[in-house]
Formats: sequence, C-alpha cells, structure tokens
Amino acid sequence: MQEISVKQSNMLWPRLHFGLSQWHARKSPGRPAHLSDAANMAASTDSRMSMQTVIADILNEKLCPGHLQALKTFTASLRDQEYRDAVQGEAFCSLLKVLSRLLDELQDASDEEDQGLQLQMTAECFRGQRNACVQSTRNQGLLRELGFIEVSIKLLRLLQTITVESTDALRCGIQFLGNLAVGNQVCKDDIWQLSFPNLFQQLLSADDEKVVSYTAMVLHTCLDEAKVEQLAEPNNIDLALRVMELCRTQPDLDWTVLIATQHFVSSSSLVENMYTGMSHLERVTLLELLSAQLGEGDLKEDGAIPPSVARFLACCFQKGCAAVLTLASGSASNDEALTVISLLDVLCEMTSDHRQFMFLQDHPDLLSTTVELLEQVHALGKASKNVFSTAQNFSSFSPDGDSSSSSPSISFKAHLIRLIGNLCHNNTDNQNKVRELDGIPLILDNCNIDSNNPFIIQWSVFAIRNLLEHNKENQELVAALEHGGVADYSALKELGFQVEERDGSLLLKPVRKDS
Repeated sequence: MQEISVKQSNMLWPRLHFGLSQWHARKSPGRPAHLSDAANMAASTDSRMSMQTVIADILNEKLCPGHLQALKTFTASLRDQEYRDAVQGEAFCSLLKVLSRLLDELQDASDEEDQGLQLQMTAECFRGQRNACVQSTRNQGLLRELGFIEVSIKLLRLLQTITVESTDALRCGIQFLGNLAVGNQVCKDDIWQLSFPNLFQQLLSADDEKVVSYTAMVLHTCLDEAKVEQLAEPNNIDLALRVMELCRTQPDLDWTVLIATQHFVSSSSLVENMYTGMSHLERVTLLELLSAQLGEGDLKEDGAIPPSVARFLACCFQKGCAAVLTLASGSASNDEALTVISLLDVLCEMTSDHRQFMFLQDHPDLLSTTVELLEQVHALGKASKNVFSTAQNFSSFSPDGDSSSSSPSISFKAHLIRLIGNLCHNNTDNQNKVRELDGIPLILDNCNIDSNNPFIIQWSVFAIRNLLEHNKENQELVAALEHGGVADYSALKELGFQVEERDGSLLLKPVRKDS
C-alpha cells in the first residue's frame, strides 16, 4: 500500500493510487483508445452495476477467493474521486450486509482456514469504506446513516480476541474510523460514544505500532473541550494515563504528543488528576512536554495552558522541592528529585516572557521557597564535594555548550537563579523580599564559572539586574558589600555598573556611556 503524507487534524488516511483496472474505463486492455467519452461513460456505468451485483452475490454464496477479488476491485474503484462521488447508496447497503455477514461468521468460525479468508475480506471491506470517505462528506454521511460505525466497532472489538493474524483488518478498520471522522462532527461524536473509553484503551495497548498510531490519530481527531473533560473523570483517567505513557515510551509517536500538548494541557482538572495518578517518571514526561511547548513561545488558543495549571505546578514545586537535596548524598538520582527539577524548568519558562503567567510573581511563598532552596543547595555544595559543588570540568561539554553529563542536577542552581530573576522583574515587593532574605549576596556568590551550571554567570547577571533596577536600597546594599571574593564583579559591567573599592568596601557606580 502506497501512503500519502498526512498533517494534523485535516489528515486523511492513506488512499491508494490508481491500480488494477484503473477504474475499468481508463486504458483497459482491449478497449480502443479512440473510444468516445459517451462510450467510456456507458462502459464505466455498466462496470459499476456489475460490481454492485457481484457484491450482492456474496451474500448468497459460500465465501470463496473470487469474492475477495471482487471486493478488491470495488475497493480499487473507490480510489477515484469521480467514482466515489457517483456510487449509489445501494452499493454501500450491499457492502454493509457483507460486513455484517463477516462479523457473524467470524464470531462462529471454528476453521482457521475459513477464518483467514474472512479476515482478508473484512480488511478489504474496511479498505473500501476508508477509500469511500476520502474528501467526501456525502459518503461519510451515507455510511454513518446506514450503520457502518456500529458494525465496524463491533468487528474491531472482536478482532482483538482472534488468535489468527488479524492485524491488517484492525489497521484498516481504524483507518476507516479516521477518515470517517475528519471534518465531520456528527461522525466524531458517534465514534466517541461507541469507543470511549474501553476500545480506545484496548487499541492503544495493542502490540502493533501502526494500530497504536492509527488509534491515536482517531482519538486526536475526535477530541474537543467537552471530551477532554470526560477524560478527566476518575473512571476514565486510565485512558489519559495510557496516552502519557506512550509519550514517554514512544516519543516518536507524534499523535500522542499532539494529544497531550493540544488537548490535555488545556484542562486543569485533567492535568491535576493525571499528575496525581502518575509515577514520577511519567510526571517528568508531562512536564518536559509543557516546558517544550512554553519554550516555543507560540501558545495559541488550542493547547493554551490555563492559569490554574500554573498555580498547581507552583504548589507542587513548593511542596516537593526538598527532595532535590537528596542528590547531594551521591546515591543514584531519585525520581522525585527529577520531578522537582522538571517543575523548576516549567516555572522558569512560564515566567519568561509569558505575560499570562506573570501572576506567579505574587504566588504565596514561591519566591521565598526558591531563595531558600538556592541557599540550601549552595551550602551543600560548599560543605562537601557533591553534585552541587562548583566544578571546572569542561571535558564533558559539547562544542555548543551543552553538557553530556548524566547528572540530573546540571544547571539546577542556575535555573533557581533564573526563576528568582524572573519573579523580580519590575516587581519592587519581590526585589525587597530577596534583599530581606539575604538573597543578593547569595546570587553574587554564585557568579562564578561552574561546569555543573552552564551560563550561571549570565543568569546571575540577569537576576542582579532585575534586583537593582529602580531599587535604590538594593543598589546601596551591593555598593556596601565588603570585599570578600563573593563574586566576579566584572560580570556586573554587563549591567551597566562598575564596582570600585573604597575604604575596605565596594562601591557600585554606573558605567559612563563614553567610557
């Protein structure tokens, strides 16, 4: 089967290119090339009528390979848009009867040889249904009204219980549902009603990668705001968790990532219920997807992250942040610490040039928690040699500056300082709070090259700039600091300040523009 490319929610399942009889009327062997259009039309009409007759005959005879070939010819004809648009409802009625007969016989089958033929014919029926729906709202409506959705879903449930190879039929049946749903809200709702949540859950747990991928496409196509809220209900949360598990174990499966980023994150109730039911590694996956989405800087209405999700994640960080301190023991990194690190990354992204999340500057105790955590990890790093200690080992860095170290604590201190800087941007109350918490000398003490924290100097400079901007008290504090080697003050020049030593103290002065 030759496939065509597909794109997001407008995608259509692969449709076959011309083959076999080339819709009978086109360059068929023995047909004169000079045949008039009228003659071609008559010939193609005859072939349609005979095809409908053949399909109808399948209902009255014992199934045989000839019937399979007849279905293949009909399926091939449906590749052509002109033919699809001209097919009468009677042909689809006959096809539905064939599909229903196959359902009955597969339920009662005892001979695997007969079952093999039935499965091939089932797959071919599904292919015909799939092809019929390509760019055809008319055929989508016809197939829905005739009852194809109910019979097809019953077959999909049955196919999962059959021991004989049924993967091809499963794939084609799911593809049919995908083509039926594209651009057709009524069909989406019917498929959802008959498949949610159990059938989706079962198919997403199948061993076949294409079955899983096609199912994820159908789920993505059907989802809307109301359906996402259904997913958030306790009885249905397992389906959402399965999607997130696939995001973690099969990151190249685009459909599950799209489901998570375009639908899941827009529901605070779903995010909270999923987060509660997830393992720490699954939480990390969710947070990494959130962080990546925020980093793109293009938060459209679809997939927009509501403020309540930001508040929830801030509370999770505050509640669990102490877990990261266990990394100083040198034992294997624990999963809870990884979750804290990922939460910090998300909060940094949320408070970085995203106005809709700047209310986090006023989130109770978030700033003080972050300053206190920085103080704790900095003290641990000085007390003994551990992952929080300053290091000068650059052998593990790639040319682009990214560390290849496996330590999860890489850049943790730098990101704490980044968050402090974000929370203090144009916020006098937070500037003052950091000063009261002795956070300014703490940040300056981290203004040193550290291979465990790439770009920590840049983030420290950024934070100090936000702390000093329009804040005379903070500027005076830095100017009055006693010279104790607490920082590389040359970095402050990037802020537009210079530091001079006078009478044993440091004086902070603006750099003249002409100097």
